[in-house]
Amino acid sequence: MARAFLLFLMVLVGLLVTQGKASENQRLFSIAVIRVQHLHQLAAKMINDFEENLLPEDSRQLSRIFPLSFCNSDSIEAPTGKDETQKSSMLKLLRISFRLIESWEHPSKTLSNAVQNSLTVGNPNQISEKLADLKMGISLLIKGCLDGKPNIDDNDSLPLAIEEFYLSQGENSLRESFRLLACFKKDMHKVETYLRVANCRRSLDSNCTL
Repeated sequence: MARAFLLFLMVLVGLLVTQGKASENQRLFSIAVIRVQHLHQLAAKMINDFEENLLPEDSRQLSRIFPLSFCNSDSIEAPTGKDETQKSSMLKLLRISFRLIESWEHPSKTLSNAVQNSLTVGNPNQISEKLADLKMGISLLIKGCLDGKPNIDDNDSLPLAIEEFYLSQGENSLRESFRLLACFKKDMHKVETYLRVANCRRSLDSNCTL
């Protein structure tokens, strides 16, 4: 009887630990999604402020240039559409999100310079701090997903985006500033999408449509 009771206690403790981990992961996911949503909204506001200060002709030229341009984060292998995103595993989406956030560590320090006199940015360190917090949160989610397994990521060998890619200021400083903001908005939208789907992946019964 004593052994049976002890076994029951061990099973109960195991269940409580598992539930505790699941609850903590859900909390981390919720925080990560909220943070990237805020960054995406901030990026949209920043580029809107930037465009409002452009001359009509500059605005027309830039709107034609960016779709034909590219972002340095495009070198990071990622799903190319809704179907591929929905088929990707939770771990893959978390790793890609981590890489995208990591790629903005240096460029984010100069994002505020692209929108002069904007109340959107506020503290120049605001964006960098939010990115650092989000990166840490995603790292914890990856660790929880691995559950003790080694973190082997094929993307680790890819070069990180560097500040000079976006900030080769010169005759086209207006274009470079616009590309910096547009790429930031694009990447934050990607991360928001990936984290939403990854969070949905936690429940096998969930409908993870985009």
